[in-house]
Amino acid sequence: MKIPSYGDRDPIAALATAPGQSALAVIRTSGESSVELAAAVFSRPALLKKAQGNTIVHGWIKDPLTQKKIDEVVVSVFRSPKSFTGEDCAEITCHGGSAAVKAIIAVLKQAGFREALPGEFSFRSFMYGKSDLTRAESVMELVSAKTGRAREQAVKRLSGVLSGEVTEIKNMLVQVLAGCEIFLDYSEDELTTSAGEESAGRLPDKNLAESVLGRLKYLSQLWRHERIYAEGALAVIAGRPNAGKSSLFNYLLREDRSIVTDVPGTTRDWIEAVISVDDIPLRLADTAGLRNLEAGAMDHAMDQCGGKFDEPEAIGIRRSIELVKNADLVLYVIDGTAGITAEDTEFIDSCAGVPLLVLWNKADIAKPPASQQPPASQQLTAGQPMQPLAVSAKTGEGIPLLLDTIAGILEKQAAAETEGFPGNAAGPGTIRQKELIDAALSNTEEALALSDRGEPLDLIAPLFRNAADALGEITGEVSNDEILETMFSRFCVGK
Repeated sequence: MKIPSYGDRDPIAALATAPGQSALAVIRTSGESSVELAAAVFSRPALLKKAQGNTIVHGWIKDPLTQKKIDEVVVSVFRSPKSFTGEDCAEITCHGGSAAVKAIIAVLKQAGFREALPGEFSFRSFMYGKSDLTRAESVMELVSAKTGRAREQAVKRLSGVLSGEVTEIKNMLVQVLAGCEIFLDYSEDELTTSAGEESAGRLPDKNLAESVLGRLKYLSQLWRHERIYAEGALAVIAGRPNAGKSSLFNYLLREDRSIVTDVPGTTRDWIEAVISVDDIPLRLADTAGLRNLEAGAMDHAMDQCGGKFDEPEAIGIRRSIELVKNADLVLYVIDGTAGITAEDTEFIDSCAGVPLLVLWNKADIAKPPASQQPPASQQLTAGQPMQPLAVSAKTGEGIPLLLDTIAGILEKQAAAETEGFPGNAAGPGTIRQKELIDAALSNTEEALALSDRGEPLDLIAPLFRNAADALGEITGEVSNDEILETMFSRFCVGK
């Protein structure tokens, strides 16, 4: 039995829309003679075989053995090379019931198609030069986009903004490398300048290499900005037990996900859910209550909580503190009926360097006094201390202002990270792209450092070559079959 592989040219078929009940479904086929094979199970085979590219034919899918009608469909015909994959393609639009889809795929297999591997259509699009790797990866980014902002950034990569920038930087590196190679090809005598100065240890086109370094740093810096819109910023709800953290979490989520009781320590582990705040995905995490933490809470709480509580609560506190340290924003909840306690102050003081927003909860029954302010160390992105925001997780008081404030903080963070960058900038959208950009950056930095020390070009040139190869891997110009198969196997079937 032949094992399907990404590199073969078999005709393939797969459902391209989400499985389940719907008005319509699309079954995509691709490969040599795919239109002719589809015609074998179509009620108007001659018309379909003669169909020009970018045309639609109406008819029925029929069982080739019994000639029974299976479903009424339209078939969209795309001819090579003007198709998504670069091959002949036939896309069958049928009714969306799962029974109809299964029956059509079954007769397509009888006609000679095999089921497509995950991402195999996108793989063929790449192999036939219809897209590069950055555009192929952006397809899955679009599929998984949670908000409009995430979609916009994925569309930029799909339209070639990232691949264009990477290609331009790579071409600059090739120029630098060519200059190095020319100098290395000359004899030592020929490299003597008119002033008698040896040029063998000097880097040609150094200004161009420094420009490459700056543009690579720019792309690397954009990563965090892209991650906020694609994966979401992490906002951790922290505070003492019974401050109302879980109630706030449930209110923001509009559903009861966290258990709420009057017993301290009810939440033993953190719970995460995603909400959208001004079109930015926010990964909201409800944590275990922090209590009885001595001075230096953030630094020493891991050891301090041992022995003070039962083991599940101690583990929950440890995990909560770890989560706080990695947060993009901490929402620290104060119990308005108790006011700001010494434990609250110690925790807030220990959060220096962590974006922190202090919330005065239960404002419906306990208004915050004007004198109640967090320590001066509690700073927002704007660099200004502020009074706790009065909110009520029970009535919703202050929640609109809270959401506006969160959106403002995240927008300022994103603006600070991309300050000076053009508005249409698109950074790396996947960890693969980020790691390759960082590899190119590291090699370029090392090459320039060697040049500044006057090291010979035969040590410098290979570093520029490594940097250029890393950028070539981003677009797929330099590729490895095993890496390609691993990457595309993570795509949806039908993509």
